[in-house]
Amino acid sequence: MIKRIMVPGIMEPVSHYCHVTRAGPNVWVSGIVGMDAEGHVPATTVEQFDMAVDVMDQCLRAAGASAADVVKVLVFLTDIGDRAVINPRRIAYFGDNRPASSLVEVSALVDPRMTVEIECQAFIDR
Repeated sequence: MIKRIMVPGIMEPVSHYCHVTRAGPNVWVSGIVGMDAEGHVPATTVEQFDMAVDVMDQCLRAAGASAADVVKVLVFLTDIGDRAVINPRRIAYFGDNRPASSLVEVSALVDPRMTVEIECQAFIDR
């Protein structure tokens, strides 16, 4: 059975997708950006990342998962140099639960004010 979940109170998808999908023990969180439900985008990459991670966490929880269940994370940055400023935030969120990870620089995101996007996959083994 596939559950497609829209999480109340977070930014509506900008296209035809849901926030998070769960199929059995597998969870996929769509790309999350640092924009709130009212369209506000914080000025810095760190603030955007913090907001995106908070929303990602809400999505994981809506599917019955948590940071400890994340097996893969993918981060998109418009400036690869920002890796150094978001890395402490990644460490704080995941702690000892280190997922597989990719980080790539992209030329742009869906809104020119955005500098970071994050998505993840989780596996619930309980």
